[in-house]
Amino acid sequence: MIHSMVRVKDLKHSIKFYHELFELEVKRSIEFESFSLTYLSNQESEFELELTHNFDKTDGYHLGDGYGHLAFSTDNLKAIWEKAQSNGYAPTDIKTLKQLNKLVARFFFVTDPDGYQVEVIESNDLFN
Repeated sequence: MIHSMVRVKDLKHSIKFYHELFELEVKRSIEFESFSLTYLSNQESEFELELTHNFDKTDGYHLGDGYGHLAFSTDNLKAIWEKAQSNGYAPTDIKTLKQLNKLVARFFFVTDPDGYQVEVIESNDLFN
């Protein structure tokens, strides 16, 4: 497992909270037109917490409707996608996310038996 994501209303306040309580530091941030992704981690683990800040969200999130996911990395994205497909788990199409024509990630989502979204992301310089 590589990261878990939560949506935040106030990025600075959230970074402060996770730093003060858990000594998480900003490892990297990626800003897009309508949202940003900020990754936090500490010395104890390579696991990261991804804070997604949607710029147009002005009110808070209601528990249960703020999208979140667990993420796993793999060197062979297609093989895992094919395994999910053949086992009847209905993975989404493999997507490519770029910023300024630079590859950020290749990934797909699959839903676990309880309805939680799981991201499977191809290992690269940002995700491994």
